Amino acid sequence: VHDVTSSQIPPWAMATNGVTYRSTRGGASGMRFESVVLAGLAPDRGLYVPESMPSFSPAEIEAMRTYSFEDQAFAIMSKFISRSEIPEADLRSLVNKSYKSFRDPLVTPVVKTGNVHTLELFHGPTFAFKDVALQFLGNLFEYFIGKKQGSERRLTIMGATSGDTGSAAIYGLRGKANVNCFILYPKGRVSAIQERQMATVPDSNIHCLCVEGNFDDCQDIVKGAFMDKSFRDEVKLGAVNSINWARVLAQITYYFHAYYQVTATGKDPNRKINFSVPTGNFGDILAGYYAKRMGLPVGQLIVGTNENDILHRFFTTGYYEKKSAQASISPSMDICVSSNFERYLFHLMGENPDHIRNLMQAFESKGSAAKSVDTPVGKGSPGLLHVPPGVL
Repeated sequence: VHDVTSSQIPPWAMATNGVTYRSTRGGASGMRFESVVLAGLAPDRGLYVPESMPSFSPAEIEAMRTYSFEDQAFAIMSKFISRSEIPEADLRSLVNKSYKSFRDPLVTPVVKTGNVHTLELFHGPTFAFKDVALQFLGNLFEYFIGKKQGSERRLTIMGATSGDTGSAAIYGLRGKANVNCFILYPKGRVSAIQERQMATVPDSNIHCLCVEGNFDDCQDIVKGAFMDKSFRDEVKLGAVNSINWARVLAQITYYFHAYYQVTATGKDPNRKINFSVPTGNFGDILAGYYAKRMGLPVGQLIVGTNENDILHRFFTTGYYEKKSAQASISPSMDICVSSNFERYLFHLMGENPDHIRNLMQAFESKGSAAKSVDTPVGKGSPGLLHVPPGVL
């Protein structure tokens, strides 16, 4: 692996395309990368996705094999970020700054044990896989806010965590100029180490809030704040949870990096590899899905769950049903509704925002206003979605 200077990076790896973004529910389109990063959640409660999916040819993928992690990340991110928003030199600087604190020179090394390859994602400052995304996101926030003037030159980050998101977000945002960070976590539902990582950071822009309840209660508070337009605009609210597109984008990088390490000989450029991913909010494995759509030779993406098995139940039965979260020894997976799953449903259902909006609104509805809907691609009712086998 070697570093590649900007003069050696081929034109296809420094795309100047003006990729824009839209909401999965149709309420926003033509959005710039900066707006998507700073907003996090779309105004219609949808999640932002690219309006078109960039891709690499097999030859281009093979050409990146000898790049360092940082250069691979730069090439991938350049496909989604216009140079008019972040010039080449600035993006390269942001990438290098984000990963210089990692303890392994490969950033995300792969270790082989028997016939299994393990992708190590614990070499960041908090030992959580989310450091890969949140170190980059914190630097993005500071970069974009630094270009603004007056009252616009500030950002309030609000996030919910079951442990690793909170500590990784805090270490990605601590000390950042003009950025205040508020992290909510459920009392007694995070590990002792992660609680100490969050609650002992002395930086004045970091604030931790312990909530009576579970992770989904924390997430509901955060989503409620984002839906209050006057509050959102007044405090310049931004999201650090995996609903933020930049987090998914940053995670795409290590699927490519892992592929190159597993297929290091390069004798079979068409060889596909499978990824088995412990899954809670569906952001990590969703990044693998996007890597596959970009052309990476990926075979199966295997969803690993614990007793909070909403995803297992969906993929085996077609029913996506909300149930009470069960506490386990893996609190990051103790989630009864996977926030990023809506992005996958959007693609699964033909990228039709009307179908997604109707289904998700029915799924989220409560009280006397609750109602069911029936669309050509599935049915939705409070706390329950059903997708027929033909769509799956």
